[in-house]
Amino acid sequence: MTNDEFRTMALKIPAAVERSHMNHPDFRVAGKIFASLGVPDKNWGMVKLTPEQQRTFIEKAPEVFKPCSGAWGRQGYTNVYLPFAKTNIVRAALGATAKNVASKTKKKPNLEHPTPNAQ
Repeated sequence: MTNDEFRTMALKIPAAVERSHMNHPDFRVAGKIFASLGVPDKNWGMVKLTPEQQRTFIEKAPEVFKPCSGAWGRQGYTNVYLPFAKTNIVRAALGATAKNVASKTKKKPNLEHPTPNAQ
């Protein structure tokens, strides 16, 4: 897989946009990063999975997926080795990570000041 193929798949996610962060392209939904390209080098992408999803993708394709370094990796941030990556599994990872980010951006109820019951 090439960087352009990864980019095209990421941008097919509904509401996804490309921006830049720390001199490399990233992909966002509702302003939140769900994937990026070029770290640690041009052969790699990154997807922001849950730790459980990360384990599943690594088990399915250990030659493609590996945890990012340190605390980021323990939180589910996962590197994708593009030269070995196949379209179907990367599309699945991008879809999962975009859903993760989108679900966190939905407005949560304000529990400190609940709306009084109308009577």
